[in-house]
Amino acid sequence: MSDLYGYLETHEGEMLQDIQALVQAESPTRRKDLVDACGRVLAQQFQDRLGLTAEVLRQEAFGDHLRVSYGEGEAQVLIVGHFDTVWDPGRLPLRREGDRLYGPGVLDMKAGLVQAIWAVRALQATGTKLPYKVVFVCNSDEEVGSHSSRSLIEAEARKSKAVFVVEPPEAHTGSLKTARKSVSMYRIRVHGRAAHAGNHHEAGVSAIRELARIVQYLEGLTRYDLGTTVNVGVIRGGTRSNVVPELAEAEVDVRAVTTTEANRIDQLIGELRCARDGLTVEVEGGINRPPMERTAATARLFGIARDVAEELGMELSEALAGGGSDGNFTAAVGTPTLDGLGAVGEGPHAEHEHIVTRHVVPRAALLAHLLARGV
Repeated sequence: MSDLYGYLETHEGEMLQDIQALVQAESPTRRKDLVDACGRVLAQQFQDRLGLTAEVLRQEAFGDHLRVSYGEGEAQVLIVGHFDTVWDPGRLPLRREGDRLYGPGVLDMKAGLVQAIWAVRALQATGTKLPYKVVFVCNSDEEVGSHSSRSLIEAEARKSKAVFVVEPPEAHTGSLKTARKSVSMYRIRVHGRAAHAGNHHEAGVSAIRELARIVQYLEGLTRYDLGTTVNVGVIRGGTRSNVVPELAEAEVDVRAVTTTEANRIDQLIGELRCARDGLTVEVEGGINRPPMERTAATARLFGIARDVAEELGMELSEALAGGGSDGNFTAAVGTPTLDGLGAVGEGPHAEHEHIVTRHVVPRAALLAHLLARGV
């Protein structure tokens, strides 16, 4: 057992206490007051565990972001994590059943943030010197697209040798994520002409009928062989059954493995036109997160992580994830990015969201050793 692992194992109880404290500070993204209160809990943990003062980056629409720097040097490694959640206050109780800890945001991704703090704490406590500084960016709006934090994350990534994202790993395998699909979101509105369905049906032009045609077209753009999916997840339209509908709209989700594919679908959606006179179509939205593409530099970084894991008696694999994270942004600016270095568990955004507590120490040790190894 390494000194780093031994230190973390000795302090497992305190790590779990910190996780519970952060989870109890509920932080639904749209509640700035609660997110800021959670941010203060997180900032206090940086102070208590590392003796570091968090730089608070004030925001108006969302919670304030935190930036924390440990160590010295011109070179840096970036750790990225968010502390906002998808859960309304009181929606999920914090509870422990055996080695499972349940609660809002415990997996996605508050436990990962605590593990990262303690990974650096282990380095600090054992006198392990790093050849670079470690910068934490903890943001408050990841669950709604990171609109206010994207520029901050990208700027820090450009200054970094590598980025470690402490989102959870793949649920059943514990795999790190070396690639993620892009996330594109669109709202499509079709405008037609209303008319009485009984007396003057021929005078109306149905927006729903046209939207149905567009939905068929969009769904047909899915290419499983290329890893591209187009999903029309929500449709709305019309007012009453006896009125030809003058308005219909759809919400569309697009995922793609490569930038080329994301751009191709984006162009096709932008070029949507109506097939009949008397109709117009509007398209809002676009590519929210570019794909996190697996590069040679990311593969090399994963190789280091796999070697470290082997030394710790762990098996480590890699995976492509369909969901997006802030790692999409850091990879897109060209910085090698490893995602999935957070807590092990299941159920992000689900009522059974939980972490498996026996993995907290090993995963924190993995990150600590990875930082110590150098990149």
